[in-house]
Parts: sequence; C-alpha cells; structure tokens
Amino acid sequence: MKYKNPLIEQRADPYIYKHIDGYYYFTASLPAYDGIILRRSTTIQGLAEAEEVRIWERHEEGEMSAHIWAPELHFIDDKWYVLFAAGGLGGDKWNIRPYVLEGVGDNPLTAAWEEKGMMQKEATNKTSFEDFSLDATTFEHRGVRYLVWAQKGEGSNNPSDLFIAEMSNPWTIKGEQVLIATPEYPWERIGYWVNEGAAVIRRNGKIFITFSASATDSNYCMGLLTASEDSDLLDSASWVKSPEPIVVTDEERGEYGPGHNSFTVAEDGVTDILVYHARSYKKIQGNSLYDPNRHTRVKPFTWNEDGTPNFKL
Repeated sequence: MKYKNPLIEQRADPYIYKHIDGYYYFTASLPAYDGIILRRSTTIQGLAEAEEVRIWERHEEGEMSAHIWAPELHFIDDKWYVLFAAGGLGGDKWNIRPYVLEGVGDNPLTAAWEEKGMMQKEATNKTSFEDFSLDATTFEHRGVRYLVWAQKGEGSNNPSDLFIAEMSNPWTIKGEQVLIATPEYPWERIGYWVNEGAAVIRRNGKIFITFSASATDSNYCMGLLTASEDSDLLDSASWVKSPEPIVVTDEERGEYGPGHNSFTVAEDGVTDILVYHARSYKKIQGNSLYDPNRHTRVKPFTWNEDGTPNFKL
C-alpha cells in the first residue's frame, strides 16, 4: 500500500492507533509543545486532512506547564488513556516526568478527560521517575500489563536508558523497574547518549521494542531490542539489542533523523505500518529540539525469514 509522505507536517513523535470502531486515531508532539491533539479517520491517508481537536492544554505554570511531549493514546479496560511527558515540576521546565490522562466516552475526541497526574509507583518501588523520565509506552502480554520508558541513568554522559516494569493499573507501576537498554554503541552516542521513544510490536514468537538513539538532528536513528515471547520480560537478560541501527538518515529519500516511531496496521488489516517522523533537510539553525519540521511519515514494512522486522525504507 502507498501513502503520501510526509503524511502530516510539523507533527513529531507520531502515534497512530487503529481502534475496534474502525477509526485510526492520531496524536503527536506539537511544535510549541503546549498541548495534546487528536485526529481520527477511517483511513491512514485521511488523517492528513482530518479535523484536529485539542483535548488538553498545558498548565499555565508549575507541573505540566512545559515540554508536552510524545503523547500516546491507549484503550484499556473500556477507557481511553493518554500517556505523555511534561516539564515544570518544581518550576523547572526541564524537570520532565511521565503523566496520564483518563478519558470516558466512545470517541476520545469528545471524551471527558481527567488528569490522573504523574505516573505513579507503589511504595516498594523507590527509584522510578526520580529523575528526567519520558516517552512512556504500555503493552499487555499474557495477561500482564507493562510500562516501558526512558529515564536518565547513572554516568558522566547522563545517558537516557530504557526501563520496563509491571503495571497494576494504567497510571501505576509495581515492583522494581528493570534496565533493558543503555546507549552502548557509537551510533547511540552522537551528540547525546540516548535510548528513548520505545514502541512495541509482537510477531513470530518474539517481542520487539524499537527505540530512538542519539541527538534529535540528522543523527537520530532507530535501534531494536528483541525478546522471546516465552521469556521473563522483567529479566534484563531476556532483551537482546541489535548491534546496528535499523533505520537511519536516507539522503536519497530526503529523510533526515528518522525516529520516535509507533506501529499500526494498514486498511487491509494485515500489512504492518511503521509510523515515524523525519525532517526533509539536514542543516538546522539553532537547537534541533525547537526546529518544527519533524514531519509524520508512514511506510509499510515486511518481515525477514528469521522473523525479524525489515524496516528498509
């Protein structure tokens, strides 16, 4: 299947979810990082022209007042949830943590939304969300719900690591968090030492987590973690990182800094779709984080004979 790219301009960290009602729902980071939007359409291409509704605005000051990043829409136990990152804790816009909204209603664009606040942890968990934390995603496997997120780890280069934990509800984790990835290869350490933006897909007896690495300029790229579906997902040894990036800048295609992806399925209900952002140029004026032209793109992808995803763009 073919789609017109960029699908939606100036929408970074894109997330597309196909619901049981037949609609595709879209959300993403806004250039001003000041709120959360949703669109819906019965087709992926239709999201490009669909009405955009702001379902939530940042606070004027303090907690949840800045850097509203990477929202994701999930439908769990007959309610809608938006996971997102926000700054402003303690009055510091860089004091970023994961937050949750809960929505009630058939259509999330018109649902009644309530702030559940910062992602919580049970009393036994002493380390989660104590530092810069963002890009939370959730998935269910064999009756257990998990959260995967990025959090500043230990080390002189202030690495952004990936962690996993079990969840007791859509806004609370329980037990201990487990480190599953830290920047270890040169391609993960350009500009900054970064593993972030996790996305989960399950196929062929395996669970795959894609993630983004390095600075948010043309060096931004995607890596891959793999675990057996029969393994203990809370055991760091279950997760194996591919030594090479799986999606990188493609100058011939004019796609620079591809990353922060999600997954959906095409209209045929079979074809897997990679949803990601990239810029159309390499040179950036000023801080790449505030360059607005990370555009949403979509592309069908296939699977290799060994059961791994083939994201060759």
